[in-house]
Amino acid sequence: MTRAGLSSDGRHHEAFLEMLSAERGAAPNTLKAYHADLTDFAAHATAAGESASGASASTLASYMAGLARAGLSARTAARRLSCLRQFHRFLAREGLREDDPTAKLEAPRAGQTLPRFLSEAEVAALLRAAGPSGGLPERRQKLALAALEILYATGLRISEMLALRRDALSGDGQVLLVRGKGGRERIVPLSDEARKAAQELVASRVPSAPGRVDRPYLFAGRDPKRAMTRQGFDLVLHETAIRAGLDPLHLSPHVLRHSFASHMLAHGADLRSLQRLLGHADIATTQIYTHVLAERLQRLVELHHPLAVAARSQASNGGASTGGTSQPPELC
Repeated sequence: MTRAGLSSDGRHHEAFLEMLSAERGAAPNTLKAYHADLTDFAAHATAAGESASGASASTLASYMAGLARAGLSARTAARRLSCLRQFHRFLAREGLREDDPTAKLEAPRAGQTLPRFLSEAEVAALLRAAGPSGGLPERRQKLALAALEILYATGLRISEMLALRRDALSGDGQVLLVRGKGGRERIVPLSDEARKAAQELVASRVPSAPGRVDRPYLFAGRDPKRAMTRQGFDLVLHETAIRAGLDPLHLSPHVLRHSFASHMLAHGADLRSLQRLLGHADIATTQIYTHVLAERLQRLVELHHPLAVAARSQASNGGASTGGTSQPPELC
């Protein structure tokens, strides 16, 4: 492949990523992942004597087959194929090529994996460990408690929480204004405990010296002008998990998001409401939690169905019945 070809590929990649950012509001992490995916495919195309933007269907098929042989998960391979499909459709739309070589490729099928979440008792233990009696240093304690209360009360993504400005709280602190994926804004209610913890965190900060800019973020990093990093919060979460007697390797901000969703459904929330709270663009994304609905429906049947009631009644009476036979109740 010529140097000019490489330069052309680079320009096409850059134009594609700019389109994702400008037209679709793609998050920085998404752009970073897509850039890595395109770079990886470009290396494969180069080895096959082609450019990434001019690759044939057979080259794309061999690339996907190579991902499977390398042991990449179906989810990761599907994401890479999605990136390549969007890239080649962008090229066709811009008149840079006439065909879509990804059209006949099938996405790898990922097995249905249930999201990991904490029990309500585990969440309670985590919040106690982040509380005043949990043993964390005072400044870290207030930060940990505010962050965990907000994550569990709202189901925010960690990126959304760390991006919260100090003025994100409404005047009375009842709701949060959140900017989510794709720049979409939503309003989420805030619990009394989360609001109180956030207010105490802000009140605990030393006022800025005259002439200095105050911390603009609710969760500020070492540099007061910048938000706390994910790595910084991971350290706080790790320490809090240990104090709560939980395995920190099985705990993450996303596990708390899953816990929020699972517990909401278990206590009667519906999928549509949960979709709005989580900021999912598609209800299909929220449906990963239908296992919780299935469990709840099963409990309802066991609790209220006449045959189930009769079975419990018979068991509590030691199996005794009139006439030596068990009769189901009449159904009208």
